[in-house]
Amino acid sequence: MVQSKKQKYLFLAFCLIPTFIMFSIFTLYPLFSGLYYSFFEWSGSSENKEFIGISNYIQLFNDEIIPMTILHDYFLVAAKVLGIMVLALFFAVALTQLKIKEAPFYRIVFFFPNIMSVVVIGILWTFIYNPSLGLVNSGLQFMGLEDWTRPWLGSEKWALPSLVLPSIWAGIGLFMLMLMGGIANVSKSYYEAAEIDGANEWQQFWKVTLPLVWPQIKISILYIVITTLNGSFIIVQIMTGGGPNNSTHVMGSYLYEQAFVQYNFGYGATIGVMILILSLVTVLILQFFMRRERVEY
Repeated sequence: MVQSKKQKYLFLAFCLIPTFIMFSIFTLYPLFSGLYYSFFEWSGSSENKEFIGISNYIQLFNDEIIPMTILHDYFLVAAKVLGIMVLALFFAVALTQLKIKEAPFYRIVFFFPNIMSVVVIGILWTFIYNPSLGLVNSGLQFMGLEDWTRPWLGSEKWALPSLVLPSIWAGIGLFMLMLMGGIANVSKSYYEAAEIDGANEWQQFWKVTLPLVWPQIKISILYIVITTLNGSFIIVQIMTGGGPNNSTHVMGSYLYEQAFVQYNFGYGATIGVMILILSLVTVLILQFFMRRERVEY
């Protein structure tokens, strides 16, 4: 028995040690090195690093652009969570509960943007928003709405909202499939019982579907929040570069500008630490407000 336990622990160690080594190299090392560099003034390429203590953090809290980037990040988070979850839930319910013959085709169509690179999506939508040749302004002109045409990505007022549409378009498919999986696991007997009780389709959605797919909805929301706070800078960098006049800068794109354009790597690392803290705090707050007991009928 003792020999068996020892073999079991050796086998577990054999399996876990490579995973821990990879986790240390690709997660823990960048995390702690970023925290380390946030206490230095460093260009990122020279050998001269000057220890300046918490000066970068003092600069962070006095930087007028930082509050604006945080607001932009949370605007994108709110718009993406609302837009993606409403549309993904609508299409998931329609493709699973309405007997649509072409449902497999629509699943492929909605999921197609997820296999495209974010870079390609950004370039594609930059052409769509082109003020003279883009589909958006051309469509508005075709409908006789010339007054509504504008340089979408060149306007301080409209550039940030214009980034929401490609982000939603690119995200619906993945979360629609996740919700479809949850809806497929709901027993038909619940819907039959609801019908016998006189519930219409809208009431069945609120009383049966929504509570029973809540775990998938919760995971989807958390995933959207984390990926937006940590990854929205890619689409920003490609489509607007943070402009015009910093009107679309998010924390990630501002970090990129400070670290790799202004060569202020220490301050860029400080912004990275800020992104990590805000992401953790946001996820913890969301988990607190979204907690609920598992629904069983």
